[in-house]
Amino acid sequence: MRAKREYRDRGDVEVAVLDALVDRAEGGMTVFELRAAVDADIDTIEQALGELKDDSLITVEDAGDRLRIRPDDRVVPDPGDVQEDEQGLFDAVRERFGF
Repeated sequence: MRAKREYRDRGDVEVAVLDALVDRAEGGMTVFELRAAVDADIDTIEQALGELKDDSLITVEDAGDRLRIRPDDRVVPDPGDVQEDEQGLFDAVRERFGF
């Protein structure tokens, strides 16, 4: 699942972090799980997390032995909106190459 469209006008790593978190919205993710899901170095991921937290798009919770990061509820699309937000291959290529 992908973050809502209105939250996709951010840097590539921030969007990748949001998308990964939306996929695991209920359980959240650790920084190490995010590192495995997002193709970026740990410093870049931590910077993206800082920006997302500053904008209140994520929450960080102490789950005892580790921190869990979750997307804010407003970032997670409603189940009925998921299909409308899915991007086709042509749209992905057009967005990636700026056509």
